[in-house]
Amino acid sequence: MKWITRERPKVDRIACPWLIKRFIDPDAEIIYVPFDEVLERAAVLDAIPFDIPGVEYTHYEDKCTFDYFLQKHQLKDPALAAMAAIVRGADTDRHDLASQAAGLWAISAGLNHNIDDDQQLLEAGMVLYDALYSWAKFLQKEKHTQMPVERLLIDVYNKFIRQQSSPKKTPQWVAELKEIIQDQIDTNLTLNNISKSLDINPSYLSREFSRHFDNQSFGDYIRKMRIDKAIELMGDARYSLTEIAYLTGFSDQSHFTRIFKKYTGESPSGYRKKQTKGNESTKP
Repeated sequence: MKWITRERPKVDRIACPWLIKRFIDPDAEIIYVPFDEVLERAAVLDAIPFDIPGVEYTHYEDKCTFDYFLQKHQLKDPALAAMAAIVRGADTDRHDLASQAAGLWAISAGLNHNIDDDQQLLEAGMVLYDALYSWAKFLQKEKHTQMPVERLLIDVYNKFIRQQSSPKKTPQWVAELKEIIQDQIDTNLTLNNISKSLDINPSYLSREFSRHFDNQSFGDYIRKMRIDKAIELMGDARYSLTEIAYLTGFSDQSHFTRIFKKYTGESPSGYRKKQTKGNESTKP
């Protein structure tokens, strides 16, 4: 069976072909073509399109295409369920869903940058997802720090952190982090990258973040900031919705539309029309 999707895959369009080949259709042929050619080529080649708007195998609400494959083909393997959260977090910039999501995104983006041929990229991705599945299936409970000496060092470090933290005073890093977020809202912000900029342990930053940012997780806070910035930009007619999606750090137009509707209850285009109509009604 042939399966077709848009070219230059990163997360979902590598994870889904891996899932197809390993659990649904071992002899599947995966085809990558330019976005605007997917449906036309699908009809010509008698291929099943996936991970584009308007087809069956695609994103639904806050779930990604990988999630739909699991649901559609009733794949109940707990290891695949664990992978789904990681894939979803990496594919939708919700790194708070699973601690491994940021790492999967980083590796996927790096592979995409290093490999120009999509079929070679898929081959590398198959190895990556085989390894992730093995971890999810057999190794989730193992930790690098399970040796006694390493565990002791971690315990000492955590104790030091607890002693140094002051619940009554806002740490200096909070103000610095707010500036970083405001300055880099259009980039791929991750806790790991920010922790390096602040010289703070990422685990500590993840644990303490919600205490200083309106009881929101890092991912929720970033998405709200991006939506607020998008609404601000919508008041300027010079920017198209595609440009606004780019300027506020969303991976693509469909991702922007999905998150915007989740937060406001309306599509970006519908919201902008109301905004424009409201501005016109207030003119003298």
